[in-house]
Amino acid sequence: MNPYRRRVLDMFRGVLRPLAPFARSLDYGGGDGWFAWSFQQAGLVRDVTAVDVQRRPRTFAPVTCYDGQRLPYPDRSFDLVSSIDVLHHCPSPRASLTEALRCSGRYFLLKDHTYRGLAGKFTLGLLDEVGNRRFGVPSLYHYQKQWEWFPWIEEAGFVLRQLIYPARCHVGPLGWTTNSFQFIGLWERRSS
Repeated sequence: MNPYRRRVLDMFRGVLRPLAPFARSLDYGGGDGWFAWSFQQAGLVRDVTAVDVQRRPRTFAPVTCYDGQRLPYPDRSFDLVSSIDVLHHCPSPRASLTEALRCSGRYFLLKDHTYRGLAGKFTLGLLDEVGNRRFGVPSLYHYQKQWEWFPWIEEAGFVLRQLIYPARCHVGPLGWTTNSFQFIGLWERRSS
């Protein structure tokens, strides 16, 4: 496990442990399935499904491929939906976010990035290229500016329950310069 993933997982444990275990969970944009596998191993979820738009040669858990448009699951079919460093890779973060939220019956966990000015966007783009090029994951540079995604989540019927910002995903000089771009949020669906 690389140090970045370990630190992010530790923060997730702190957020999710009081609510766990979740019966069914969806890892939206699951990549190699590491977080899906880790959530299950940590006892945070009982059953987890990872989905992505591309298949990787090696995975930690099964990852279902889909067309990137509509998830093949009914509305509100998962207790927890997580999206970890994924939305900024989507052609339309808003459409992808709407689709992930549609599948959440109760909680939505989001780990992604935010920036304020052009220098921040440039820095995120550089880090994205370095971190994802080797996996063939395109960097589309659709990062959240300030907190522009949050109202979209609220419009879908969710309330922010916890926000970790800045999220201390990196240490040392890299952390000093980049942790201000990292956040983790947990939302809960408002009761009807």
